[in-house]
Amino acid sequence: MSRLFPFVSRVCSAPGMQIWRRAPPCLSALLGSRPAGLPSVLTAGKKELLDLPVLDEDELDEQFVRGSGPGGQATNKTSNCVVLRHVPSGIVVKCHQTRSVDINRKRARDIMREKLDVLYKGELSEVITKKKELESRKQEKRRKASANLERKRLFKETLAADSKDEKETA
Repeated sequence: MSRLFPFVSRVCSAPGMQIWRRAPPCLSALLGSRPAGLPSVLTAGKKELLDLPVLDEDELDEQFVRGSGPGGQATNKTSNCVVLRHVPSGIVVKCHQTRSVDINRKRARDIMREKLDVLYKGELSEVITKKKELESRKQEKRRKASANLERKRLFKETLAADSKDEKETA
């Protein structure tokens, strides 16, 4: 590996995991310049980054309670449901999507950010505009599908009428 990338020095190597001290120049150009001390994070899989408000941890009240729903003993005996309350606004978010407390905490904060965005910006929030955009796309798709079905029905009717006319003349 060092022959392929002589400019990268490996710090730690474990089976299936490698930590690099310095990024290759091709990645450094993509990352651009950044202030010293700030980590650079590349987001993979995100098409668009929403401009959501930043959560202040001092304004949040977090509790871990037992979740509900399917799961049996794993659900009944573990407190991995996260209840997050934003004290200034009074918004409460409950998240029990996975068995992992860490993942539930992250998802609860994402949901809280979306709810605060809707609270602060109202109809101009990105969450509502994306929802409206999605709904308009669905309506357009439905309209096109119904128009296509109507054209097919008319085409079949004209074929049936033409075949009747041919039988009558023959």
